[in-house]
Amino acid sequence: MEIGVTPQDRSMSHRLTWRRAVLALASGAVLLASPFVAGVAVAESSAREFATLLATDDERTLFNAYITAQSRHANALDTYWHNITEKRALRRKKRAADQALIVEDYVQSFPPDYAGPKLTPELAKRWAAFTAKKAEEGPPPKPRPGLKDFVDNARQQYDFVPERIPEREFKKRYAREALALGLTKDQVVRIYALETSGLGTADMVAGIHPIKKTGKPISSAIGYAQLLAANSTSELVKSGPAFIERLQRIANSSNVDFDRAARATAKIEALRKMIASAKTIPNTWDNHVNFSRTNKGMGIHAINLDGDIGPWLQVIKIRGLKDTADRKGMANLAGAEIELMNLAGPMTGIEMMRPAGRKVPTANFFERQAYARNTIVRGKTSEQLIKALDQRMNENIVNPGAIEFNAVFDEAASERQQAQR
Repeated sequence: MEIGVTPQDRSMSHRLTWRRAVLALASGAVLLASPFVAGVAVAESSAREFATLLATDDERTLFNAYITAQSRHANALDTYWHNITEKRALRRKKRAADQALIVEDYVQSFPPDYAGPKLTPELAKRWAAFTAKKAEEGPPPKPRPGLKDFVDNARQQYDFVPERIPEREFKKRYAREALALGLTKDQVVRIYALETSGLGTADMVAGIHPIKKTGKPISSAIGYAQLLAANSTSELVKSGPAFIERLQRIANSSNVDFDRAARATAKIEALRKMIASAKTIPNTWDNHVNFSRTNKGMGIHAINLDGDIGPWLQVIKIRGLKDTADRKGMANLAGAEIELMNLAGPMTGIEMMRPAGRKVPTANFFERQAYARNTIVRGKTSEQLIKALDQRMNENIVNPGAIEFNAVFDEAASERQQAQR
């Protein structure tokens, strides 16, 4: 998901470019100092240049005090996050040795807040305009891939065109799959409500409004459960053969017409190509992340849109989270608890729900950049985050898409009961 996105057991390596460093100063945000020395150095150079343009000694004094305080705050943040990293490394060693974690294995405080001088509104406005102009001088950021990129690459790389079906029918198939795998309406619909604001469509990409279709992609997350492109590769490697078997049953069924059988057969051939492509790399999350950025990886992500494959794919991802919790002795999780595993990563989510991890700041469990991006995560303990996720679900469950999903789930459950009689 992308509340993103995704710190979890997924390693992320980010660089703060000079452009982002300058913008951080412009907004009054904290600088991410070392190891981002180059970016910060350029930002400081811009600050010195701006200071020479100030007309009065009072303005220069205030501005220099502000920049100095921001630098000190950045150093304090560096120290804080260094401690977070050290504690996390020690917890990994304890888990590897099968030792129980205790509260003292976590940093108990939240990241320090900036408490230095602030610019006057007029000076802050000029500083923001100056840094925005500087940012425009740099290379424009590369746009993230969107729906068209996934579909185009699927066609070009695998001769695959996802079969689109009406939204309500997609929900119905999703509900049938969820019920067949033992997931409840409450779990699935509440996850949908949070991930898509209760409005989302099967082709919803993170950052794009599902109804207005405005905005720009902020990640590769797509669909009701907001699977990342790397998730699509991982799940296909794990469950691809089962997908093929199911499509073969459709193609061979005497209850389907020739066109339907032909479409299923074409999907089988495309999936075989995709599985072969995905298996050319080691089966690890980091490799799947890197692969998902390639044309072949983006092409695989388009299977989420297919009326046959998409519901299967997304539901087994949710079921996988539930299975992990069951194995760890945490059965019957609520929607918000499963969503926590989706947000933070399966094993990290489990750790956050354990007694030692419930009361500590969420910064202990997220990478620094991910923590900064996730507004729902910041400034909370694990327990408070679960409550916040639950509250967001409560707010969104009354939106039209969630209401329709609830009704469709009831229909699917009724069908299932009648079939079992």
